[in-house]
Amino acid sequence: MKKSAGLLMYRRTDGGSLEVLIAHPGGPYWRGKDEGAWTIPKGEYDETEEDPLAAAIREFGEETGFAVSPPFLPLGVIVQKSGKRITAWAFAGDGDPAQLRSNTFEIEWPPRSGRMRSFPEIDRVEWLSLDAARPKINPAQCVLLDRLALAC
Repeated sequence: MKKSAGLLMYRRTDGGSLEVLIAHPGGPYWRGKDEGAWTIPKGEYDETEEDPLAAAIREFGEETGFAVSPPFLPLGVIVQKSGKRITAWAFAGDGDPAQLRSNTFEIEWPPRSGRMRSFPEIDRVEWLSLDAARPKINPAQCVLLDRLALAC
């Protein structure tokens, strides 16, 4: 079973409402997909070699380029439809979506073309209210938004 760890950055607006930074996956398979396609920045890790929180911090930095700072609020574990288990934490921050700097991956594109192309792992991020984030984020990750709302 694949395990991932991720971070959910949040902030309070001047009016006091809660906003979260969610990420849209990059690459041709995600182009044009919106509702249910967004995610928290996360990545797989091998628990025999890496602590889940350390993996979450590493992945967040690689996928966004944004600074991460404690304290980290544990949001627990969720299981996505695919069976992937995600352990998540939240932290307060204020990354500027225009400053997104994501690492890249390579795939053969178009399929069976023999040409390898590079794509960003995350092609954009947005600050959204919890209500606006719910329809956009992977449905299993909505629980993380609920847990954050209860903790804040």
